[in-house]
Amino acid sequence: MIRLLAFLIVVFALGLGFAWLADRPGDMVVTFNGYQYQVSLMVAAVAVVAVVAAVMILWWLIKSLWNSPYTISRYFRVRRRDRGYQALSTGMIAAGAGDGALARKKTKEAAKLIRSDQEPLIHLLEAQASLLEGDHEGARQKFESMLDDPEMRLLGLRGLYLEAERLGDRNAARHYAGRAAAMAPQLAWAAESTLEELTARGDWDGALKLVDAQKSTRQIERDAANRRRAVLLTAKAQSLADSDPSAARTAALEANKLRPDFAPAAVAAAAALFKQNDVRKGSKILEAAWKAEPHPEIAELYTHARPGDAVLDRLNRAKKLQEMKKNHAESSMTVARAALDAQDFSTARREAEAAIRMDRREGAYLLLADIEEAETSDQGKVRQLLSKAVRAPRDPAWVADGVVSERWGPVSPVTGRLDAFEWRAPMERIGQLIDSHDDAPDAAVPVIEALAKPASEKPIDAIDHATAGDEATGKDAESREDHVTPVTAAAFAAVPADAEAVEPAEELTRLPDDPGVDPDDEAEKSPRRFRLF
Repeated sequence: MIRLLAFLIVVFALGLGFAWLADRPGDMVVTFNGYQYQVSLMVAAVAVVAVVAAVMILWWLIKSLWNSPYTISRYFRVRRRDRGYQALSTGMIAAGAGDGALARKKTKEAAKLIRSDQEPLIHLLEAQASLLEGDHEGARQKFESMLDDPEMRLLGLRGLYLEAERLGDRNAARHYAGRAAAMAPQLAWAAESTLEELTARGDWDGALKLVDAQKSTRQIERDAANRRRAVLLTAKAQSLADSDPSAARTAALEANKLRPDFAPAAVAAAAALFKQNDVRKGSKILEAAWKAEPHPEIAELYTHARPGDAVLDRLNRAKKLQEMKKNHAESSMTVARAALDAQDFSTARREAEAAIRMDRREGAYLLLADIEEAETSDQGKVRQLLSKAVRAPRDPAWVADGVVSERWGPVSPVTGRLDAFEWRAPMERIGQLIDSHDDAPDAAVPVIEALAKPASEKPIDAIDHATAGDEATGKDAESREDHVTPVTAAAFAAVPADAEAVEPAEELTRLPDDPGVDPDDEAEKSPRRFRLF
């Protein structure tokens, strides 16, 4: 556009000049070699312009002829380069699609048309083709050769890192990631692997510096960086709790400030404050975390904040927590445990039953069984509650990559991933129940089938074997009722006369205590009715 405007301006200027000369007629006289030449001013101007144009055209022709060999060679060189880049592009697409044969063919074609020192992507395509063909050793050598080129060094480190991960060599993978992170801190894969290495070594300060670098380069969001800092500071506080209580307190308080609802950070900060006899501040931290999300570790540390407190004082502190978070199963469980320690069985039973109504889980039934054991020693009722606990969903626990832990940890014990533990109910209950049924002996099957048959088809020795098996294993009558059909008086009346007699008195003397029918079981067994209108 600019060239077009400049051309129009030049043409317009020439036109104005010739128009100006045409309005002012005159002659131009030139004397040369004894001759005198007289022409008009317009003709002289046209002649000068024609001569200048002819000289320019002649110069262009001479220059074109002089540069024609270079121009021709450059044309073929550009054409060759275009074909090479086309082959390189096709090869990269084939490598991405998983076509190893086509990728190798285009690699050779691109290497012939383009020099590898001019285009580093040829090395990448060759390495990718080797990986697709299964030649991992050749690919590794190609990645190692990339380390000599500053432009390809990061790419070579990335390839060596992936190969080390494939082989399961975590040390080598972290070594390559550390070199890459030192050269380019903005690389996410290098920073994450280096962070895993630092946390595995327990270098919490180095991990914190790396997280700060990620935050400054905006590699991770601010909330994610604060979460990671809280996890690392909590781990640092736990590691320094015995050796350096002051540093542990500082780290735990900073972690709690970043995430006030993070239970491990609140527990670590409160424990450090309790060691320094600052019960009031530690209790405030635990109360704030409890209001955000009730946690049994918070309740345990809060109720035992002062070691010299009586059981009634701990019960009052548990009730204080319950007032902060009403209608929550964990609050009721906390009060029930404290009431059991204080021998207040009515309060303990009431709160445990309330916890079951709000959240039916294993721990609530176990706690209710402890209360029943301490108050009445009714073994039948205790076994009934224990059987319910076995079938109930499990209590929440710290879970990371399928591993259930009693304590929180900063990294996963399986993958080494930071902040992998989460507080939730494990999902292994169904698998455990299936495995327990699969491991049952085959001899129990015919006994159960015999007990499930009508009395007229059922031999007495099968009944005796089933009863004897229950006596040997200590099972009560109620647990048998969950699996088999009970033997009634009508069933005994239907037994043939030639069968062996069974002494009912001896069997009745061995029956366990009958806890009766649980209202919850009765409600579960009763059919549900839905009102249409």
